[in-house]
Amino acid sequence: MRFRDVAELVRAPAALTVPGDSLAGAAAAGFPYGVRTAVTPLASACLYWAGMALNDYADRDLDRVERPERPIPSGRVRPGEALALAAGLTAAGVGLAAVAGGRRAVRVAVPLAATVWAYDLVAKATPAGPVAMGAARGLDVLLGAGGRERAAALPALAVATHTVGVTVLSRGEVHGGSTASARAALGATAAASLAAALPPPTRSVRGLAAAGFAALYAATVGRAQLGAARTPDAATVRSATGAGVRGVIPLQSALLARAGAVALAGAVVGIGPAVRALSKVVSPT
Repeated sequence: MRFRDVAELVRAPAALTVPGDSLAGAAAAGFPYGVRTAVTPLASACLYWAGMALNDYADRDLDRVERPERPIPSGRVRPGEALALAAGLTAAGVGLAAVAGGRRAVRVAVPLAATVWAYDLVAKATPAGPVAMGAARGLDVLLGAGGRERAAALPALAVATHTVGVTVLSRGEVHGGSTASARAALGATAAASLAAALPPPTRSVRGLAAAGFAALYAATVGRAQLGAARTPDAATVRSATGAGVRGVIPLQSALLARAGAVALAGAVVGIGPAVRALSKVVSPT
């Protein structure tokens, strides 16, 4: 496998959308891992990439018809190579989680990895697919919480809700979607933005920052989803899905600011331009 083929297989730029998950969970829980919190985004990225490789392995027959340009149907990556890569990245993700938080982190990383595999191999094409994907991202937030899941419940729920909406909408990327699915995604975006913008008091610095980032999230993701609701053709749905994938970053920043990590929130939202630039080279969806 060439590096470019691997990058395309795992949707490499999209992994930049996951560091904010565990960081938001860590901030809400008071950074229980201390400086080792910095390792959790690496664990998340490995598990995300594993899911992308496994996705293409599971969809290899369908992609021969719908997306023959992808690495496996085009012959650039063999199915066995994709499966081995997914397994290796999964092991790396769980291992890095252990480095970050020991047993506390592993107790979340293992169910997270299991959810990723279950989604790709079993649940994706079923009505449970969007919920499974949302559960995976919610668990990714809890990965940083160090056993203090209750403290990180709201950010986990907000990210999970966003993910369910984006996943519902993404089902129309190839053949077009429906107004109903786009409206459902728009409702999920509204709920997630409200969860991130509500208390602490908006007059505090962190409250103002949280409200600002939540507004940025709602404006960018919501506008694209509103366009899909008006015109749910494949191209518009695909564009709105991409906006949703990237748009989780300002949501993560809102959740970080809400927890008092305003400087870190600013650093995370700064990832967005890099994701947009890299997405022009390798598709994140």
